[in-house]
Amino acid sequence: MKIPNEPKIDKDIIENHGLNESEYQKIIEILGREPSFTELGVFSAMWNEHCSYKSSKKWLRTLPTTGECVIMGPGENAGVVDIGDGQAIIFKMESHNHPSYIEPYQGAATGVGGILRDVFTMGARPIAAMNALRFGAPSHKKTRHLVSGVVAGIGGYGNCFGVPTVGGEVEFDERYNGNILVNAFAAGLADTDKIFYSKAKGVGLPVVYLGAKTGRDGVGGATMASAEFGDDIEEKRPTVQVGDPFTEKRLMEATLELMQTGAVIAIQDMGAAGLTCSAVEMGAKGNLGIELNLDNVPTREENMTPYEMMLSESQERMLMVLHPKKEKEARAIFEKWELDFATVGKTTNDLRFRLIWQGTEVGNMPIKELGDEAPEYDRPYVETPSPAPLAQQNFTGDVAKILLKLIASPNLCSKKWVWEQYDTLIGSNTIQIPGSDAGLVRVDGHETKALAFSSDVTPRYVEADPFEGGKQAVAECWRNITCSGALPLAATDNLNFGNPEKPEIMGQLVGAIKGIGEACRALNFPIVSGNVSLYNETNGVGILPTPTIAGVGLLADWQKASNIAFKNEGEVILLIGAPNNWGSHLGQSQYLRQIENRIEGAPPPVDLSHEKKIGDFVRMLINEQLTSAVHDCSDGGLAVALAEMAIAGNIGATIDEPKNNAIEAFFGEDQGRYIITIKQSDYGKVIEKAKAENIDIKRIGTTKENSLKLGNASSISVSELKTAHEAWLPQYMKDKI
Repeated sequence: MKIPNEPKIDKDIIENHGLNESEYQKIIEILGREPSFTELGVFSAMWNEHCSYKSSKKWLRTLPTTGECVIMGPGENAGVVDIGDGQAIIFKMESHNHPSYIEPYQGAATGVGGILRDVFTMGARPIAAMNALRFGAPSHKKTRHLVSGVVAGIGGYGNCFGVPTVGGEVEFDERYNGNILVNAFAAGLADTDKIFYSKAKGVGLPVVYLGAKTGRDGVGGATMASAEFGDDIEEKRPTVQVGDPFTEKRLMEATLELMQTGAVIAIQDMGAAGLTCSAVEMGAKGNLGIELNLDNVPTREENMTPYEMMLSESQERMLMVLHPKKEKEARAIFEKWELDFATVGKTTNDLRFRLIWQGTEVGNMPIKELGDEAPEYDRPYVETPSPAPLAQQNFTGDVAKILLKLIASPNLCSKKWVWEQYDTLIGSNTIQIPGSDAGLVRVDGHETKALAFSSDVTPRYVEADPFEGGKQAVAECWRNITCSGALPLAATDNLNFGNPEKPEIMGQLVGAIKGIGEACRALNFPIVSGNVSLYNETNGVGILPTPTIAGVGLLADWQKASNIAFKNEGEVILLIGAPNNWGSHLGQSQYLRQIENRIEGAPPPVDLSHEKKIGDFVRMLINEQLTSAVHDCSDGGLAVALAEMAIAGNIGATIDEPKNNAIEAFFGEDQGRYIITIKQSDYGKVIEKAKAENIDIKRIGTTKENSLKLGNASSISVSELKTAHEAWLPQYMKDKI
């Protein structure tokens, strides 16, 4: 099994493959011998954190993953949710954090490509994309370069492929200086009776390689993504994949055409760990073995070794178990699309993963131990101590000046500079582009239905209190979908944390998962797919814990959809869901951070029964067409939400003076609150409905002219608000990179 010129396995090589001593000894025990270098690479690819979830599996099992509309939960390429009329929405979010920090354009581009393949591998045509991006402090020397490269990579790949980007997030914090986050989401439509899975079936069936050729790009990428960064970061550049969106587009069209022929028995995207992961997962799920003949793998570089072929993460590739009588028909389709089609192996009945190269067996491993029986850890953890509440004090200041400063700050300013570089309308079904609470896309072929998409998390809340922060991430995503008028159906998560071997970091992960689970159960919002990204640290400094939640909702009639823009002057502005004062919670708020230069206190608590009750009521008002604009209160509180509504509609408002402290009322980030506008003539009807449901509702002002006046504060023209809101990011990016 020795391959010429393969390095001798030593302690350094084992460590460089992300394996600890006990894991290496386990490999020897499983094989009954020392592994070859190629086999070591295969084990390291399958047992790394990125592929095996060995530190998080125990806790992921506690999440709710089933529901009335769920067809397929976690475990496949993406989650599948029934949307009626024989159709399903298939979606997932995944991270490409480490590659995007090393090489931002290709790292982000291949993140988009990978998540799109997860969707169309299951038979769905992608209809929407989102991305949640976290960068370091604006003052950091690499931040502009990373923003520029990541945004260009997302736009370059998504625009060429032809999928609209309809939502997402962009935030800055010094804790991401050495480890940015790029979380990519995609969703696609499929018929419920034409969904394809990765579980191999049948013995002696051909295993077929589809798509682009294999190169040396991305070798070891999954292992790299499962380790901390250090000072040797530039040496990891060869582990970043290189993408080609035009090849991906052809691969999608060929794959979807192939699926119509009945040739596909099982199919899997070659993502992390490439040929290794796709082959092992297909075989292990089907309780079958796989034998691969590596001489048949299409390569674009000379003299590639078995190690390189098995661990390459070259993009735009798939692996399929093929119906043998359909091979000629299937091959013709891929040749028509000028893509590789090669029979590289077969299924077996011996539960072994065999690799043949130049007529010699160079790998022979038990497939179950590689796949679904990979190591699992119950890591020790320390619960995050409950933060002390923010000390009571009488906050004072000029509300108008504070608002202008907040909406011009890096995290609250307009991100139009980013999303204007994405094609948000391709496909002609986009109803709501980025800039509102949720993106909206019509369901093609249906007269009235639409789907809503949102992505949310507030990392500073999660760090202060992982349990409440996890709840809040789910609640805000659910709330944003509700603001569009859609019924939230299901969610996907992308859990980005530091080193799980540190008990305090593991405590953040456990606390957040517990909070996410509780919120998903209370809001009937199951997690159907997801990704865990750990070891997001550089030289021991971890990121803010960032469990991103992306959700999908269904709108029965898109003509009833709502958005955040004020529509007409003279309409009543109502605040729904604020039981006592309009707002009061300043702990961990943007006000405290940006104005007082303090990061302290407990995050706002999330009352899930309150969230459900208020959200259902708001959705009912939207569907009865009693609202003209709807927006939730989140970062920056009531004042920032009102400013965003005024800017979006180019209409001002006069807001009453609150009865409590004005700073708390306007900038508190209390959860579960919505602002709506209604016609004067509907005021009595809406109030009666609220009373009947025991809903807290307050009239706080009126839309009026072209300025925003908050209580006793000075008026701010809408044009001044807009200039302040939209100026920072373009100006920042104009500076020399």
